[in-house]
Amino acid sequence: MSPVQQTVLAANEASEHRPLIITLFGLFVLATLAITVWAGRQTKDAADFYAGGRQFSAFQNGLAVSGDYMSAASFLGIAGAIALFGYDGFLYSIGFLVAWLVALLLVAEPLRNSGRYTMGDVLAYRMRQRPVRTAAGTSTIVVSIFYLLAQMAGAGVLVSLLLGITSDAGKILIVALVGVLMIVYVSIGGMKGTTWVQMVKAVLLIGGTLLITFLVLLKFNFNISDLLGTAAENSGKGAAFLEPGLQYGATGTSKLDFISLGIALVLGTAGLPHILIRFYTVPNAKAARKSVNWAIGIIGGFYLMTIALGFGAAALISQEEIIASNPSGNTAAPLLALHLGGVDSAWGAILLATISAVAFATILAVVAGLTLASSSSFAHDIYANVIRKGKASGAEEVRAARWATVFIGIVSIGLGALARDLNVAGLVALAFAVAASANLPTILYSLFWKRFTTQGALWSIYGGLIVAVGLVLFSPVVSGDPKAMFPDVDFHWFPLKNPGIISIPFGFLMGFLGTVLSKEKPDEAKYAELEVRSLTGTGAH
Repeated sequence: MSPVQQTVLAANEASEHRPLIITLFGLFVLATLAITVWAGRQTKDAADFYAGGRQFSAFQNGLAVSGDYMSAASFLGIAGAIALFGYDGFLYSIGFLVAWLVALLLVAEPLRNSGRYTMGDVLAYRMRQRPVRTAAGTSTIVVSIFYLLAQMAGAGVLVSLLLGITSDAGKILIVALVGVLMIVYVSIGGMKGTTWVQMVKAVLLIGGTLLITFLVLLKFNFNISDLLGTAAENSGKGAAFLEPGLQYGATGTSKLDFISLGIALVLGTAGLPHILIRFYTVPNAKAARKSVNWAIGIIGGFYLMTIALGFGAAALISQEEIIASNPSGNTAAPLLALHLGGVDSAWGAILLATISAVAFATILAVVAGLTLASSSSFAHDIYANVIRKGKASGAEEVRAARWATVFIGIVSIGLGALARDLNVAGLVALAFAVAASANLPTILYSLFWKRFTTQGALWSIYGGLIVAVGLVLFSPVVSGDPKAMFPDVDFHWFPLKNPGIISIPFGFLMGFLGTVLSKEKPDEAKYAELEVRSLTGTGAH
């Protein structure tokens, strides 16, 4: 049987059990909507909407952070990248995990002590409020939309596989459905609803991944060497599959692309808005630090299991079948579940439906967190403190956040439809690069450099943002490549798919130059106050 015929058979098998698949999806959506409505009734003021009333424990927040972080890129994109490129694909897992050390050591505790709801709170503490809040809000929205693209693309691929949808119109309709659900979750539930959905999703994802890992290892008698050997042999690439260079080693440019990717992954987490706002949902800095420790443990275990997901798919499914199902490998994990249960069996269909429902849960929870981060930043930073000059009431802020949620949802649906065929892990890497270029330099300078000024913050945010986004627009991600967003045109001149190697140092450089060339005298008393507050928690909200 040819790979294409196998894929068709898989789709047909899924279609025979479509009622089961739709039931599982429907049950999850209904359960999470019920949680959201329940949490929405507990949301009484802005603190509840933005930070869940700061009532979550370190473990609960660690679980929610894990749910926020382990996105469709982790579950679908990394498994696909490993299945197609072996060792080079697994580098995504390493980068995503190591990044947490930066977040823990440099950002989690000082940020929790220094702000209230958003990144803009930290910057505005010792600088001119309106310009830095505008810049922080703009950056937050751009980074969140880049990240949302990956989740939307993952949703389109996943549901299309299950429901046998092959038309572009059908895939776009799925993206729109996810967008509508995302708007509902955030508008009704706020941070409380989003956090509970993320906690449920984290438990489901870890459970589903454990099940697949166990079944893969059982298939190879718990001999990882046999698993890797079979994967290398079945990939058609032999020993090269288990060595560096399959994806990022053919040319000097691809090696440079890998270095750029690694820098972005390691530094990006500490600048991701939807991760940063999670530190505000706990009662104090100690709980923030503990929640990151919990998250590292949970996320570390998950990324170790991606070895079984990716190499298991490579060992048990032909490369041609994976590519026939999705050119970027995004369906490798669901296809692995189908093959483990049996392509022509009911168990295969049940396992496929279960794992796909878990992946869909992953997407819904992450898009809710991203939308909440960007709508909160718009409402709190731009609307309340820039447009209304600090005179907006809490109720008005929450109303503005809900309208922003609708707008961001519509934009994400449009862009997600265009990005539906791109590898979701690659798309998330772009969000990491933009976050590390615009947000991270500004946060670190603000927390640790006494001389840092408003001009430095603006140059850092806008400089890093414009260069990172500009290089992506003129890179092979958007045009000039068969897998690009616009494959039929070619206006790219930047050779790398990952801009981090240029845009991240540029963001730090612009922050430095903006400060040293500024005539503004930094408020040293304010910095001293911020330093004490960020390190000790004195006066923290």
